Amino acid sequence: MTNLYLIRHAEAEGNLYRIAQGQHDSNLTDRGWRQVRALERRFADIPIDAVYASDLYRTRATASALYQPKNLPLHRCPGLREICVGDWEGRTWGDIARQYPQEMADFGIRMDRWSIPGAETPAEVLARVKAAVEDIARANPGKTLALFSHGYAIRLLLANLQGISLRDTGEKSPTGDNTAVSLLEWDGEDLRAVFMNDNRHLQTPEYLAGEKSVRRAFALEPGLWFRPLEGPEAAERLAAAWAGAGESGPVPAAPLTLEGLLDREPAGLLHMEPETGRIHLAYIRPDSRRRGLGIQLLGQAVQHTRQRGGAELTAVSGPGGAGEAYLRDCGFVPQEQPAEGRTLWRKYIGFDPSI
Repeated sequence: MTNLYLIRHAEAEGNLYRIAQGQHDSNLTDRGWRQVRALERRFADIPIDAVYASDLYRTRATASALYQPKNLPLHRCPGLREICVGDWEGRTWGDIARQYPQEMADFGIRMDRWSIPGAETPAEVLARVKAAVEDIARANPGKTLALFSHGYAIRLLLANLQGISLRDTGEKSPTGDNTAVSLLEWDGEDLRAVFMNDNRHLQTPEYLAGEKSVRRAFALEPGLWFRPLEGPEAAERLAAAWAGAGESGPVPAAPLTLEGLLDREPAGLLHMEPETGRIHLAYIRPDSRRRGLGIQLLGQAVQHTRQRGGAELTAVSGPGGAGEAYLRDCGFVPQEQPAEGRTLWRKYIGFDPSI
């Protein structure tokens, strides 16, 4: 009998920033790296003969929880990739929900009828992932393996192993948490699920001690969509947001101003220099706060900076207040004080070249 631990990747940027990842490469979040460490603790005493992962960065990074401490090579397997979502890749779920409401609903509930330009169909993904898992099992008879894949792909496979049709997968087979573990058995002919989507390693006191009571978006909750602001409209909105953030003096000049909207209602502004990664303003309106939206401004800053080859974000905050708390919650680290009473913050957004 061959045992296969099928594991979803840790929390990645798209999960947190509400961006459709698909086969678009993204990094792990700070929370995701804590999940990697929790996964490492869970498997510390479980013998593993080989580790496989999709070739996308977020699964390879998660697989480091096992292959590095166990001194095993990592086998990259494109067949374990997430579904390619075509024209949706890299777009916010808020933007997708606004433009494609029926397709968005079908993506989560009626997978049998979901199809958009440039994307794989769920049926194609199921066939690809199932074939990849079976090929890996055939190549490793009698061994214990760890396979790292993605939420949608794993959901499709587990539903299939339970005899659930694509039509009913959305209703009867939920997506497992980030780093959720399922155990499959291969008898030489068929796969069988022993247990599914177990997240006990995320319920330990050691892991929960690092959790913050910060509201987070979940699953396919849409969130914000963004539009660029220019000219007089940008100046007017920026001035109001700058004052609302408690800043004084003129608004610093910067080439990129994005307005984040929730459905049709303006919710916040991002004003930054994407060429350098310098954020001048990340502002959520008072009536839109405490809804997990502020982190999505950071997602846009990461995307625009990384598209220009940048690997670092910076921002300056005044003493105390919501701005400082926001930056700390977003993973920024305080540096020197460039002016009296103000602090420079940095956040590294590059990929680890060793993974």
